[in-house]
Amino acid sequence: MQNTNDMLFKTLADPTRRAIFERLARDGEHSVHALTDHSGVSQPMVSKHLAALKLAGLVRHRREGRETHYSARPQALTPMIDWLGAYAAFWRERLDRLETARQDG
Repeated sequence: MQNTNDMLFKTLADPTRRAIFERLARDGEHSVHALTDHSGVSQPMVSKHLAALKLAGLVRHRREGRETHYSARPQALTPMIDWLGAYAAFWRERLDRLETARQDG
């Protein structure tokens, strides 16, 4: 079983999925058709990318008649942001120690 960070990184590693997520996060809810018009890939591929984003918890959908509308769930990025924050603090501390050692030496 993949952990949350593995799934988030793997899902967002694909540039098309990342672009779809970024568009939804930036511009709000869109139908599959609207996303297809701006993605440069076919509707079945957009649907596959949306399924992967949904599985990772990065988007939600709602049906309205025959249309499916998707919206971003930016809060799903929290585990990734926390993980990156921990490493940022780790490297900041290491670089500060290196700078201090350089100044003392």
